[in-house]
Amino acid sequence: QQQLAESGGGLVQAGDSLRLSCTASGGTVSNPTMGWFRRPPGKEREFVAAIAWNGGNMQYEASVEGRFTISRGNPKSTVYLQMNSLKPEDTAVYYCAARRWIDSVVGRTAAEYDYWGQGTQVTVSS
Repeated sequence: QQQLAESGGGLVQAGDSLRLSCTASGGTVSNPTMGWFRRPPGKEREFVAAIAWNGGNMQYEASVEGRFTISRGNPKSTVYLQMNSLKPEDTAVYYCAARRWIDSVVGRTAAEYDYWGQGTQVTVSS
């Protein structure tokens, strides 16, 4: 069973930066497609970013493109989300997600992911 461990959330001011980390362990593959989703207060979970197994394809939600960067670390079982120029509307619980196998899918919907982390809170004050 793939397990995902997130870290890096916190309370920051508007305009600040944070870096979230997610490390996969225990699964059949160590570097599947991985993504970040978030659930703002009182809203549905939404897609933020995703990265292919080899780092060759990245997808972003429109409101974060240009401010957030998803990347793979070394080992590739770790994925980062660098968040710059944070805004109050970025406040949410951020979840890491992973697919079960290595394939070409870089999904933007929750249904395309098989494993989920517990979430880490990001709060941006104005």
